[in-house]
Amino acid sequence: MITATKTVVLEGESLTWTPIDPHPGLHHKEIVDAATADALGITVSSILWEKIGLNGMVLPHYHNVAEIIHITVGKVKLLCNGEWLSFKAGDTFQVPAGTVHSVANDDIIPTEQISIFLPAGDQVPANRFFDTFLVEAGVARG
Repeated sequence: MITATKTVVLEGESLTWTPIDPHPGLHHKEIVDAATADALGITVSSILWEKIGLNGMVLPHYHNVAEIIHITVGKVKLLCNGEWLSFKAGDTFQVPAGTVHSVANDDIIPTEQISIFLPAGDQVPANRFFDTFLVEAGVARG
């Protein structure tokens, strides 16, 4: 049931970087949690803004959900289908549920990424591209 009725803005500076143990140098800011997803009427487990410090990494692991990882800052190495490959800001990884993966900082600066965790399985509703409906806003841009 959708309970959210107003746009909410999360200002990045007001969110706290929280370490994710046992991954060395990994911190996150959760920008959508399960309760927020429920209020919005969407199906998502979590959306994280993640930062990997110098020499840090997300240790090899897998999930019971699919994960979309979009690199926004820096260069990383991805454990992809059993092989370490190099990628950079602007690249996106689509990781199926149950697939072992890992991301390591491969840069001289902290790297950042957005990770979206989505339910996967036979019971997930079919997907389709979204509709957009234009309206008269009556608000001047500032």
